[in-house]
Amino acid sequence: MDRKEEIKKRIQEARKRQMFTVDEYVGGIVKGDRMILAKAITLIESYKEEHQTIAKEIIDKCLQIKSQSLRIGITGTPGVGKSTFIESLGMHVLRKGKKIAVLAIDPTSQMSHGSILGDKTRMEELSHQENAFIRPSAAGTSLGGVARKTREVMILCEAAGYDTIFIETVGVGQSEVAVHSMTDFFLLLLLPGGGDELQGIKRGIVEMADAIVVNKSDINPVLAKQSKKAYRNAVHLFPQKESKWVVKTLMCSALQNEGIDAVWQTILNYQDLTIQNDYFHQKRQQQSDYWFKQALQQGLEQLIKNHPQISQEMKLLKQQIFQGKMSPFAAADKIISLLK
Repeated sequence: MDRKEEIKKRIQEARKRQMFTVDEYVGGIVKGDRMILAKAITLIESYKEEHQTIAKEIIDKCLQIKSQSLRIGITGTPGVGKSTFIESLGMHVLRKGKKIAVLAIDPTSQMSHGSILGDKTRMEELSHQENAFIRPSAAGTSLGGVARKTREVMILCEAAGYDTIFIETVGVGQSEVAVHSMTDFFLLLLLPGGGDELQGIKRGIVEMADAIVVNKSDINPVLAKQSKKAYRNAVHLFPQKESKWVVKTLMCSALQNEGIDAVWQTILNYQDLTIQNDYFHQKRQQQSDYWFKQALQQGLEQLIKNHPQISQEMKLLKQQIFQGKMSPFAAADKIISLLK
């Protein structure tokens, strides 16, 4: 029995018992088994310690599987039509012979902590495609509306052969730097409306964008053209990007499937340029460094929280801070001294 047949047999046996070993998970992911991929993602998103232990092993093994992928972050104001846009662009990319994964982040209620998780409903046509994988995840309280384990999920999708990854964020906010820190291309989707809408968007979001796309241009073409011009003038005020890329402004109608090809070609042009000048590779390295520091910070916070002596000391220090007897900075220094 060859290796592939052995993996297939083990997966079939595991399905019967609804349990998998790390090798079975990885073997199924590499084969493109969407059911196993979904189960592995559930492990990654789980807070249970035993699940996290298995998930880390799966991630480490999937990292060894080299893949050439393009990671695209898509954000925009509420009601701009992000899901419709992604479905239209996704279908276009599928026709180019690509495999796509959509990691859609759903809003989480800060009161009930529930989320809609309705992207498979909104992307009905795309969700039925064999070479497309859609995974809605609750944003929770994580930075920038990006699900807690989105970056790790992306690694699994790439190991499964999905060469184009879309990350749809909840909406425009100051902390959208989170999605920018895990993607190659950052696309800002806006409605026709010109300066008023631009005023309501944080400058940092516009500066991060590699392309600004005016959606729903079919509703009012004249207004859409005016908006495109206003956005183009706005981005010229910003300093040149490190990538040497000049931000593009475009129009499209995702519903009518108009202008989608131009958007995709813009993304490919960006990829070609940044690969040639090595910025693509440099940015990936910068992102790995960023996420290493983020993981280290979270680990240290958890270590402090779980340490009995330090945890008790923190309670006492908080009381002194609230009573005005100690500054937050002095209290933090005291906690740090306990770790030395």
